[in-house]
Amino acid sequence: MAQSFREQGGAATMDPSALRRWLTSRLLNRQMAERKGPPEPFPRRLEYFHQLDDPYSFLAAQCIGPLLAQYDLQVDWHLVPGPSGANLPEPDLLPALAREDAASVAPYYGLICEALVRPDDAMLARAQRVFTAVGAAAKVEAAELLSSAVLTGNMAALEAQAFRHGEATAKDAAACLEKGDARRKALHHYAGGMFYYGGEWYWGVDRLYHLERRLQEEGAQRHGRSGTLFPRPDIRCGPLSADNTLTLEFYASLRSPYTALIFDTAVAWAQQVGVRMDLRPVLPMVMRGVPATRDKGFYIFADAAREARALGAPLGSFYDPIGEPVRQCYSLLPLADSEHKRVELMSSFLQAAFREGKNTGRKRVLRRVVERAGLPWAAAARILGQPGWEQELEANRQAMYHFNCWGVPSFRLCDSDGVTIATAWGQDRFWFIAEKAQETLQHRGD
Repeated sequence: MAQSFREQGGAATMDPSALRRWLTSRLLNRQMAERKGPPEPFPRRLEYFHQLDDPYSFLAAQCIGPLLAQYDLQVDWHLVPGPSGANLPEPDLLPALAREDAASVAPYYGLICEALVRPDDAMLARAQRVFTAVGAAAKVEAAELLSSAVLTGNMAALEAQAFRHGEATAKDAAACLEKGDARRKALHHYAGGMFYYGGEWYWGVDRLYHLERRLQEEGAQRHGRSGTLFPRPDIRCGPLSADNTLTLEFYASLRSPYTALIFDTAVAWAQQVGVRMDLRPVLPMVMRGVPATRDKGFYIFADAAREARALGAPLGSFYDPIGEPVRQCYSLLPLADSEHKRVELMSSFLQAAFREGKNTGRKRVLRRVVERAGLPWAAAARILGQPGWEQELEANRQAMYHFNCWGVPSFRLCDSDGVTIATAWGQDRFWFIAEKAQETLQHRGD
């Protein structure tokens, strides 16, 4: 095992060939399981891990009733605490972001999520005692109502649920949380709002379209049922054009698989809609001291690969460029900017690392990256590895943190005066940015 892996304590810096072997094994195992038929006799077993103070769990809970009506499933419920330690690198930013994000996207999935507040610890503890006492038949409704009460500070709603279901003891609730957490750890995950089915994890409403597609392939839809309940909204490219009156700040990292799979799509969208692109690179999280556990690293890379396949642009046998390759490419930003080729340079590097599986630490590979971007290698070689780029990347990081985002890709859509229209974190939120652009343009037209 590489020394850097032991120092960081996570899969983010693990040997990339080992990571590729793991991903390949995972994909082959699922394909073999599917060839053998359903993983279990009907009804299929879906495990769900509910965190009562998590906005994404609140949305996910609203999806379970419709899923049970649409598909032949049995849901096993697990009450869990939130992530902690290295799995929660920004404990102050994540809850605030989640509250705002969940409320923003819920209507587009046909879900309800009013303005949310910071949960009260005492209310959360009581809600956990109540949920522990809830019978199996009532868990679908109780999960939604109890999460709503905790996340909106609605004591009357919590009292109503306690009156209806009673309360377990604090000891029993703690044992229930411990059991749920133990099961989650045994399956190598760390977060709430997660679905587990047949060897794969699905995060909240955002990944249910993957689960639904799989269930449909297995013939799990009930008689008379068809269609997908929770498709991801499309990335709208029209009908209105911004004509450079809007700006998209795109915070990207050269070692992020999620950045790699949305990068060219975001660039093409901005060009088509007429939105000015302001590409703002940042240093990868682990290169700025943010740790990542093995389980988190595995999930991120596997999920990114699945997302890429669904987008029709699968990632290749990618070669993690963490460390010196990233620094060397960033050192070429001044040259790229002088030739107006910043976008082309980053696109070429991401393609080499994540779609072609090239070791970007090798000079001949980097030369191909540079020349494919339309830059002269002779000029690049003269400044390769020189400092001076770090200040801009740190300023970009601070700007990103200012709107409660710390990971990539992150986006901020601004009007002609620089006023924020919308912010989002994640390639799976780019549809939201596109939607807000069209809504803004429509409003101006009215």
